[in-house]
Amino acid sequence: MGKWTADHAPTPGFPDANRRRRPPSLTKRSLSLTKGLVRLGERGHHGGMLIVHVSVHVNNDAVEAFIDASRANAAASLDEPGVARFDVVQALDDPTRFVLVEAYRSEEAAAAHKETAHYATWRDTVAPLMAEPRSSTRYRGIAYPG
Repeated sequence: MGKWTADHAPTPGFPDANRRRRPPSLTKRSLSLTKGLVRLGERGHHGGMLIVHVSVHVNNDAVEAFIDASRANAAASLDEPGVARFDVVQALDDPTRFVLVEAYRSEEAAAAHKETAHYATWRDTVAPLMAEPRSSTRYRGIAYPG
């Protein structure tokens, strides 16, 4: 195959210099994965993925305790059948700010998560660590790999 160039011009010296090829970022595998992601999102919110972003701001002296409690909660949450993904991310510019990215297979799975012992333990453990009440935003999965 010819060498990929930005303007799609043939590269002299290659036997198939007049053939165009896909850029490396658009291989058959990545196209297949992309199509799969789009199909997942086509199901819509009802019967599709529910993504919840929980924004958390903790006190300066509570960062490590919050991380420890959240790691334990995330690990236990991933064992729930209705949880597709559960990430805990920390802001680079303010280490006291976090976002929990929770992906549920259904509304029922999100409700079931809040009934678990590990969620209750996390909620009660982190409540006194908060600098302000946590907030959440719910999203419908459009192109989500879970």
